[in-house]
Amino acid sequence: MEVDVTDAVWRKSTYSGPDGNCVEVAFLAGGEVAVRDTKDRGRGPVLAFGPGDWRAFLADVTAGEFARG
Repeated sequence: MEVDVTDAVWRKSTYSGPDGNCVEVAFLAGGEVAVRDTKDRGRGPVLAFGPGDWRAFLADVTAGEFARG
């Protein structure tokens, strides 16, 4: 999925640490959600999720699917 993030309003995750390992999310007009790495200062890649995929991703995160072991 390719999305235009030119006018996106980025928000830093409340789970981001003080060491610069942060992610930012932007909720876009078409319902998509964009995610980027803060330390790339907007020059790095952006992941884009459709609304259903974003909900599924959040459910998996909440369930601990991506926990470090």
